[in-house]
Amino acid sequence: MRLSGVKAFLVPMLAVFFLFGCCKEKSVDVVGDGHEYVDLGLPSGTLWATCNVGASSPEDVGDYFAWGETATKDIYDWKQYKFGILCTNVYKLTKYCNNPTCGYNGYVDNLTVLEPVDDAASANWGVGWRMPTAEEFDELHQNTTFVWTTQNGVEGRLLTGPNGNSIFLPATGFYLDDNLICTGLGIYWSSSLQTTSQVSAWSLHFDYENCHVCATYERSRGQVVRAVKNH
Repeated sequence: MRLSGVKAFLVPMLAVFFLFGCCKEKSVDVVGDGHEYVDLGLPSGTLWATCNVGASSPEDVGDYFAWGETATKDIYDWKQYKFGILCTNVYKLTKYCNNPTCGYNGYVDNLTVLEPVDDAASANWGVGWRMPTAEEFDELHQNTTFVWTTQNGVEGRLLTGPNGNSIFLPATGFYLDDNLICTGLGIYWSSSLQTTSQVSAWSLHFDYENCHVCATYERSRGQVVRAVKNH
């Protein structure tokens, strides 16, 4: 009789558990292409991927790209850069240029944000995905907590949004020529051109002490990409 009483109590409780458990909202969602994203509760509603382009997990660094290029390569320098041509010992730009003194034969197109064809996230992950703009990186920085931590043996920053959801950005370093250097830093490309210097683009930069959005990184360097999609 005692066992029957326990069963009579447990069955309704299990039914309630499964009912409410199934209705619980997930913090991570998956789109049809198999890539996962997180809604961090940011003002713009921008959704952030859970891992880098070319990565198989949040801790995986993924692939390195020069700014405006969509494939990896062995050497990251101006000689190998897609949109640079050597002209009188100076490399001139052939795309994403609004200053004729920086453009090849005075070339200007006034493009300041990468087009989808030159966007590593769009080109590799498909429609709906893209690289974040400098403004979106700034929003991410201003509206999340950045905590330096180790996740599955990998150092990086855990970013937690206003709604309690989080993403992990591993420290990545960057490629200069064929050398991977500064591996204790996280340096992520945005899709935004640095319009003052033309030869640089905006990036999210962090280490164990600081985090900021800056534009001191030359376009020819190899850096990683974290994709976003619109809500």
